[in-house]
Amino acid sequence: MSDAAPPTPADPGEGQPTDRVLTIPNVLSILRLLGVPLFLWLLLGPRADGWAIAVLMFAGLSDWLDGKIARWLNQTSKLGMLLDPAADRLYTLATIVAFVVRDIVPWWVAAALIARDLLVALCIALLRRGGFAPPEVTYIGKAATFNLMYAFPLLLLAQGSSDLATIARPIAYAMAIWGGGLFVYSGLLYVIQTRMALRGPVRAAD
Repeated sequence: MSDAAPPTPADPGEGQPTDRVLTIPNVLSILRLLGVPLFLWLLLGPRADGWAIAVLMFAGLSDWLDGKIARWLNQTSKLGMLLDPAADRLYTLATIVAFVVRDIVPWWVAAALIARDLLVALCIALLRRGGFAPPEVTYIGKAATFNLMYAFPLLLLAQGSSDLATIARPIAYAMAIWGGGLFVYSGLLYVIQTRMALRGPVRAAD
């Protein structure tokens, strides 16, 4: 199964990020991080869902831009490799927490998604300890992220009794269920990849 191929040992001489701090991608990542508390306050304080969706859209756009700019301008940095996933995870966590507080999704759904992220973090730590690079993002993982990225704002639009909410509701929950299932499944693939890598190469039979 190609999605469960083991990670390769890290190559210290290939594609090394720089130590630069002040880069365009890093600025975008920092702005995205600063938007997390604003996003959470908008959801739980005034419940200004429209503004919260706007912040979420900015986060998604800046996430796409900083990766593109980093490759175009050769501005991949060690700091950026920390900031970018941190911002993504914090937005996901903030959204899940707010949705549970507002009874948009049940608590067990949030628990499954958070447990998946904790499991992946443990796998990455074990791989680094063993001298392996983190596994590459699979198509399943990308599909899960794509579905959840659109499911979150649609779930906000689905609240209420307006015509727009009625239209958005089935689409939102379909994408959330599909994306959540793929998200958990991609986490299981990380576990398989980690186990294969840490077990080492299988010796051929004589």
